Amino acid sequence: MGRGNYKSPISVVIATLNEEEGIGPTLEELQRVLIGSCFIVVDGNSVDRTVEIAKNLGANVSLQDGVGKGDAMFQGIRECNPTTRYVVFIDADYTYPAQYIPKMLSVLDSYPDVGMVIGDRFSGSQNSDKSSVNIFYIGNRLIAAIHYLINGIRLNDPLSGLRVVRAELLNRWKPKSKGFDVEAELNFVVERSGYRIVEIPIDYRLRLGKKKLRLRHGLGILMRVFTESFSL
Repeated sequence: MGRGNYKSPISVVIATLNEEEGIGPTLEELQRVLIGSCFIVVDGNSVDRTVEIAKNLGANVSLQDGVGKGDAMFQGIRECNPTTRYVVFIDADYTYPAQYIPKMLSVLDSYPDVGMVIGDRFSGSQNSDKSSVNIFYIGNRLIAAIHYLINGIRLNDPLSGLRVVRAELLNRWKPKSKGFDVEAELNFVVERSGYRIVEIPIDYRLRLGKKKLRLRHGLGILMRVFTESFSL
């Protein structure tokens, strides 16, 4: 998969909080793959060099008004150019290879009924963090099963941090999720809009920097799945 210089405007939204180790490699790789795109970093008041590094690499950096990943993503959406057609969400820890994004964009270009494309970490061939003894892997598999059983949305990796969404679906969205449950909520938003969600296999790298996801966040994600499943 090669580089892309896309005619249709593409905005990349990256939520950060103390990601000085990963933000540089993440942005540099994105800039090589998505030439001419708009890169928006919403920082949750980091106390390290995250903001400095992002600014030095030419990203549009804004300090987050609220708290949490979901809140940061929403702020990033509001800062996208009005002509943006597709919004890319990606984590700042260098775990998700940008090389898969052109294929994800191609799916949206080719299939008008697809509203979101997700990078599936569990179907890739060389994933460093996929292990039956990894508690986070087990938790992801459990949430994926519950996600399908109670609402019929079959996704192998419903919590993936790499996804590309049609901007028109985000214009009316005001996330209820402030934290790591935002990906689960976004799945419902797209599905209820009448669009399909497609997953493509991706490889997944070990993160650069300290992992922020904790077991307590898993409970919040499960609550979000149940709440969205039984809401009108």
